[in-house]
Amino acid sequence: MNILAIETSCDESSVAILRERSDGALPEIFQYTASQIDVHKATGGVVPEVAAREHVSVMIPFVQNILRDAGLQPAELDRIAVTSGPGLITSLFVGVETARALAYGWNKPLFGVNHIEGHIAANFLEHTNVVFPAIALVVSGGHTELLYMPKPGVYELIGATRDDAAGECFDKCARVLG
Repeated sequence: MNILAIETSCDESSVAILRERSDGALPEIFQYTASQIDVHKATGGVVPEVAAREHVSVMIPFVQNILRDAGLQPAELDRIAVTSGPGLITSLFVGVETARALAYGWNKPLFGVNHIEGHIAANFLEHTNVVFPAIALVVSGGHTELLYMPKPGVYELIGATRDDAAGECFDKCARVLG
C-alpha cells in the first residue's frame, strides 16, 4: 500500500509517502519538510496568514518531488491522508484543499488525520508492545492534554490546560535560549 500524507497544521509543511513493506517491518518513508522558523523570527511567533502562504508555495513542488523520489505515478497511490485538525485554520485549509484536489483529480480515497492523535500514534511505530489501558501525555505547541487510552485508537480526555499550553511555553523558552 502506498499512502500520500500531507501535514500543514501550523508552521511546517510536510509531504510524505509511506510504502508498506511485504515483510511487515516499519513502512518505508519518503518525506519532504519545510520549516518556517526563519520566516516567523521577525514577528516572534507564527503569523497564521504568513504560515498559510508559505504552505502554498511548497505543496505542489513537494508532491511532485516525493512521487519522483518514491518512483511512483499517481495511479500507484492507494489513498491520501491529510491533517484535518486541530491547528491553525488557514494552514489546515491549504493542506486539506491540496489533498482534496489531488484525491478528486486522481480518484483516490481521502482520509482526515487528527494532529494530536498523530503525536500519540507515532510512539507505536517502534514500540509495539504497549500494554493497555494506558495514559498518554501530549505536550505540543498549543496543546497540552492528558488522555486515558482503554485500547489502541480510543481516547478519553482526562485533562487539558485552559489558557496557555505547556508546549507553547517550551517553544517560547527554546526561542529565548536560541
